[in-house]
Amino acid sequence: MRTLTRCLSRTLAGRGPVSMPGVSPRRACRSDSWGFPSPPLSLRAGLGREGRCRPRVRPYSSSATSGQVAGDEERYDVIVVGGGHAGCEAALASARLGCDTLLVNLNLDRIAWQPCNPAVGGAGKSQLVHEIDALGGEMGKVADRTYVQKRVLNRSKGPAVWSLRAQTDKHLYSREMRDVLDACPNLSLREAMVVDLKLGPNDEIQGVVTHFGITLLADAVVITTGTFMNGRIWVGKQSAPAGRAGEAPSVGLTEKLQSLGFETERLKTGTPPRVDRRTIDFGKLEEQKGDEDVRWFTYDTAHHVPREQMSCYLTYTSKETHRMIEENLDETPTYGGWMPAKGPRYCPSIEDKIVRFKDKERHQIFLEPEGLTTPEIYVQGLSTGLPERLQLPLLRTLPGLENCRMLRHAYAVEYDYLPAHQCRATLETKKISGLFLSGQINGTTGYEEAGAQGILAGINAARKARGLDLVTLPRESSYIGTLVDDLVTKDLREPYRVLTSRSEHRLQLRSDNADMRLTPLGNEIGLIHGERWQAFLDKRERVRAEMERLSKERIPPEDPLAVAAAGVSGHNVSRHVTLEELLRYPKVSYELLERCGRGGDVVGSQEREHVEISVKYAGFVRR
Repeated sequence: MRTLTRCLSRTLAGRGPVSMPGVSPRRACRSDSWGFPSPPLSLRAGLGREGRCRPRVRPYSSSATSGQVAGDEERYDVIVVGGGHAGCEAALASARLGCDTLLVNLNLDRIAWQPCNPAVGGAGKSQLVHEIDALGGEMGKVADRTYVQKRVLNRSKGPAVWSLRAQTDKHLYSREMRDVLDACPNLSLREAMVVDLKLGPNDEIQGVVTHFGITLLADAVVITTGTFMNGRIWVGKQSAPAGRAGEAPSVGLTEKLQSLGFETERLKTGTPPRVDRRTIDFGKLEEQKGDEDVRWFTYDTAHHVPREQMSCYLTYTSKETHRMIEENLDETPTYGGWMPAKGPRYCPSIEDKIVRFKDKERHQIFLEPEGLTTPEIYVQGLSTGLPERLQLPLLRTLPGLENCRMLRHAYAVEYDYLPAHQCRATLETKKISGLFLSGQINGTTGYEEAGAQGILAGINAARKARGLDLVTLPRESSYIGTLVDDLVTKDLREPYRVLTSRSEHRLQLRSDNADMRLTPLGNEIGLIHGERWQAFLDKRERVRAEMERLSKERIPPEDPLAVAAAGVSGHNVSRHVTLEELLRYPKVSYELLERCGRGGDVVGSQEREHVEISVKYAGFVRR
């Protein structure tokens, strides 16, 4: 862990990548379309603290045959429980590092499902997705392949808080992620419910037990159960056991964890109704189109393929909406008093908005498509626990939805979680060696927060199975590091959402430089390799050379670029200046340099943007 931390610290300090001793070039483990790496010999053997090889905990085999049977028990290196966004990233990371990995999910038709808003990214969250991709994860690539609309939020503010948001096709997203899992070497899938853990004599994990009594052995286990542990959904006063609508909860695992001394609590979340787009009067709504200049989550340009975009629409609550909610508050689970669990502060129900912000005459409601081939529209901002009989009348109080048809009702869901102070910064639990927790079970909310924890837990589960030092990410390294540090050091009792304001290092932790910060670490770990690694090295060299050119090339005040810069910035250029100094002027962009024939050899909008932001932020970062 110290070796990896030193490597990351030196990369952040701008001294370039540091090769771990003995790490050999990556090679594809087989000639398939995904080209996942076969771990180098040094990582298979395990690097000691000074980079020397040391003995493995047990013999390791990366044969194509998975799930070796020992008597009546199947054996894997790593088992991941739960196939949501955390589980997918954890399983892929473990398998791509060469571990024989099993992903267990209650329903294999609901892999990487988006039960709430089918969207990826947004304020703070997009930075996580970029970081997942920079480490070698999958969420950004799948979002880029399945988006139906993309927009960059917070454009009026500084680049540190610019946030890409993609509305995705929820059915296509799930199918794409399932295809990735199916194509991944060393990864098997199983439909089952895990109800028990198998422990060794020293309280180390040895495997899991399913509802039907099958024991699955492993050296490391990652639990990513989302909202399913003893999940219960509420619609008004009516409730039913469920992890989400139409799917059974996971029962038994909470009780096992409690018997082992883990503290558990309850949290809640919710989802709004869906309406039929064919019954909406779009003439009364404000259209919100996607950006023409499409941006990407992944740094892998092979996945930068533009897609057809759909519009989202904006409407508002009315006086009748507010009246109806105020008169029926006692019929909601929260205000009726029969569901005391805390919900997400930054994604409140519509009744919470009406109660907390009585001075507001209206609230925004966004109508967002759930895909290219479905008429379902997600009514963002109208999450509610009202009875179903009141939901359609409530919808029809919104302008444009006076004659709408409701396809799915809203509901609230409460579920068990484990306060994450019971984990280390590696996401391994303090009580049980080899047991890792990731996602909403740790008290977070959001697909992106789950995926970020998932890739870290998967990396460390694989390293645990091999007897290697585990990896931690310092707060100053990434939003993933900030997220995990907050979770394991603070006693959080409400769903945790990442925000840019949570990081004191946000000027450095930007979307444009996530690969510069984390891809060298992804390479050292073994997730970034081959063409992807070479493309990163080429990009880094182009950026370095361009930054050097900007710092050395000088122009006189009468140069056309200097004149143009003075015109847009309002600041006179009275002496010879470097292009770097000129680029720091207000409103002077790299695009202006190119228009005046002073552009360099950087390729694509992402690289140009990174160079410009790096120059403009350099002084702030130094201070």
